[in-house]
Amino acid sequence: MKKVFGLILTLAAVPLLLGLTGCATGGHYGQSAGERVDERGTSARVQAALAEDTRYKYPSVSVETFTGTVELSGVVDSQDQQSRAVELAGQVPDVKAVVNYLTVKTSVN
Repeated sequence: MKKVFGLILTLAAVPLLLGLTGCATGGHYGQSAGERVDERGTSARVQAALAEDTRYKYPSVSVETFTGTVELSGVVDSQDQQSRAVELAGQVPDVKAVVNYLTVKTSVN
C-alpha cells in the first residue's frame, strides 16, 4: 500500500514541478511575465493610436507585439488606410518595427 501511495504522490508531483519550471523559463517564446505585460501595453497603445485617428476607423485590425515589433493584421478599405495604420503604429513609444500583414479590400463590380 505504501508503494502505491508513493507512486501516486510522485505522479501527482511531476505536473506541478513541470508547471513551475515552465513559468521560470519564460514560456511564450522565451519571454518573462514582465516582458509579456510590456508587450500587451505596447499593443494597447498602438490600438489606442489607431482608435484616435480622425482620418480612418480600424475595426478589423488586430495588433500583436513581440520584443518591440508590432504586427498589424486584418482588413482595411484602401492602400492609403493601410499605410496610415503602419505610420501610426510606428509612432508609438517602444515600437521598434512594424510588420504589415494588413489586407486591402478589393471591390467587386
